Amino acid sequence: MTAASLWAWLVPGYFFTVAIEGPFLLVGLGARYRWRQRLIAALWLTAVTYPIVAVALPLLLWPRASYLAYFTVAEVFAIAVECLLFRWTYAGTPRDLVVVGLANVASASAGLAWFGLP
Repeated sequence: MTAASLWAWLVPGYFFTVAIEGPFLLVGLGARYRWRQRLIAALWLTAVTYPIVAVALPLLLWPRASYLAYFTVAEVFAIAVECLLFRWTYAGTPRDLVVVGLANVASASAGLAWFGLP
């Protein structure tokens, strides 16, 4: 995996991730959030974490660690950061944070199913 190939996948991967996570947030977040807030959350949270997960962490970890180590660090990072950002921005409830976490698990699972392990 080269830096160029990681950067080349950044935009398509972002939209792939939003396509998986977005429905979870649109349907799963509490009724107190307007549809616009849910959509913005789906786009924004992924925009913050995806470049780090898809470009920075592979470059930092894969030369020295296994794919499983990278995957674990990347997913824990994405879930933790997205939950913190959602909590701070929207005063999310524990239920909302579970939805954010499940959305991340779903997109990670979809990515593994679609692309397999390297």
